[in-house]
Amino acid sequence: MHLHLGIDVSKNKLDCALRLENGKFRNKVVENNVRGFTSLQEWLKKQTTAEIHVCMEVTNVYWEAVAEYLANQNLIVSVVNPAQIKSFGASRLVRTKTDKVDSQLIAEFCFDRHPAPWQAPTLSEQTLRALVLRLDALQAMQTQEKNRLDVSRDAIKTSLEEHLAWLEKEISNLAKKIRDHIDDDPDLKTKRDLLQSIPGIGERTTATLLSFYANVERFENARKAVAFAGLDPRHHQSGTSVNGKQSMSKIGHTFIRKALYMPAMVTLYKTAWGKAFYSRLRASGKPNMLIIGAMMRKLIHVAFGVLRSGKIFDKSLHCA
Repeated sequence: MHLHLGIDVSKNKLDCALRLENGKFRNKVVENNVRGFTSLQEWLKKQTTAEIHVCMEVTNVYWEAVAEYLANQNLIVSVVNPAQIKSFGASRLVRTKTDKVDSQLIAEFCFDRHPAPWQAPTLSEQTLRALVLRLDALQAMQTQEKNRLDVSRDAIKTSLEEHLAWLEKEISNLAKKIRDHIDDDPDLKTKRDLLQSIPGIGERTTATLLSFYANVERFENARKAVAFAGLDPRHHQSGTSVNGKQSMSKIGHTFIRKALYMPAMVTLYKTAWGKAFYSRLRASGKPNMLIIGAMMRKLIHVAFGVLRSGKIFDKSLHCA
């Protein structure tokens, strides 16, 4: 027998709702930190001895620490797309939105739909992802400061230049940390070599793909890996009157989509297999933006293939 715990995650707190056998709820709010996680675990032990299935939404990065903590306590943890909870709530005609109501809705979803257990990434993968996300944040900050420097007054120009010098040094150091971290992990190193055999995939993109896709066994197939990034195609068609253009669903990880845009451009215009892919789609009348999105999707398919097979990129399969 399982009881079901729904957690509505925010930056500073966790609203928790434990669904009992009779369909009623017990609620608790804890801090979103280790002290709060410990408090939640102690509270759960007092409520029941039954096995607990925990469910939460992907909310920025705020869910990761509590998901990892609870998984390490041998609880069943599911992490679901917020769109699933929103649709589930709409199907039940839920009209009220509060943190307490949301946590109860998540618990009901867990009870009704039995979502698949989430597999926590290894510590090495968690570290790599943290480094990759930090590098992206510093690069975004660097771009902002460069833009400010162009229009700054003399009173702050020196401050901006000093900050830019610091950022450049930190970005260089962080890039080296990422390389060293991958070199020190035999599994990540092997997978890096596989990914870098794909023309158009560089060092930065390889680190990003490894930080999210190193364990391809988490995904049933390549389509699920594509959907994880929100790159799966969305069709909007009904009867004879509604026939919308195909687009990306964008129901997935924004960071991966952003990271794959430039590699897709490079692959399409600078590599033999990318040019062949581009020519084939253009010949069928596809517009440029759709082709770029298709190549972003294709890169994940190919990356998934080389990682799962353990074989380097085979140009004969893609350049025809």
